[in-house]
Amino acid sequence: MKMVSAAKLSKAQRNIAGMLPYSNAMHHILRSVLSAGSDFETSLDKQRTVERVAIVAFSSDSSLAGSFNSNVVKELRRTLGSYAHIPKDRIFIYTIGKRVFEATGKLGYTVTRNFEGLAAKPDYDTLAAFAGELIGQFGAAAVDKVEVIYHHFKSAGSQALTREVFLPLTLDAQEASDKADKKMLPDYIVEPSAGEVLAELLPKSLKLKLYTMLLDSSASEHAARVIAMQLATDNADELINDLTIEYNKSRQQSITSELLDIVGGSMK
Repeated sequence: MKMVSAAKLSKAQRNIAGMLPYSNAMHHILRSVLSAGSDFETSLDKQRTVERVAIVAFSSDSSLAGSFNSNVVKELRRTLGSYAHIPKDRIFIYTIGKRVFEATGKLGYTVTRNFEGLAAKPDYDTLAAFAGELIGQFGAAAVDKVEVIYHHFKSAGSQALTREVFLPLTLDAQEASDKADKKMLPDYIVEPSAGEVLAELLPKSLKLKLYTMLLDSSASEHAARVIAMQLATDNADELINDLTIEYNKSRQQSITSELLDIVGGSMK
């Protein structure tokens, strides 16, 4: 299982590495257009009183991944506790992975939608369509906030459990301008207008962000399983050594007892 997970981890790392140039370029353009100070308005950054909330939780479909799934469930429990003042029928939980889906039912909540199988085989089209639904719900004020719980993949030995606000967006043109001062950004000529370009870029950026979270979670799962299987192997080796020592002691005691019987019989 360790070898299989290591192979899957290598593939997941290649997927993330292959997507990063596109993701970085898109966010680079987005910051550049925002830094131009355009009078762009969108409903995706509206801060509202949270009366309806959507929570997206990423886990795995299978177990034997150490504390990977249990940490997600614990964070989901804490998140739900922070919204204890909201009726359960106004909390919409979306789960990606069988483990967090089963745990949500045990917490007394109903899962709005579960994406089983997506954790094992990440698919951009499915996540993009789902992100589009969340964007539509937030834009129509069907939900006031969207939060995501997932593991951020830092390295094969480090995965950070993350709780992040997906919507509303934080669109700060001044912050983008400050970043532009620190790092020279190209001066784009935007046609037909900055507002129309941003209206296209923002949904694409959000869809890409949610897909990145899925890839992060998938890579983190395989990394956690590699570590868990290595620990299981080490524990098994240690147990074998302990049992071998016990067997040798028992065998030595048996031989000693037989020798004593032989010596005692010859003396008689």
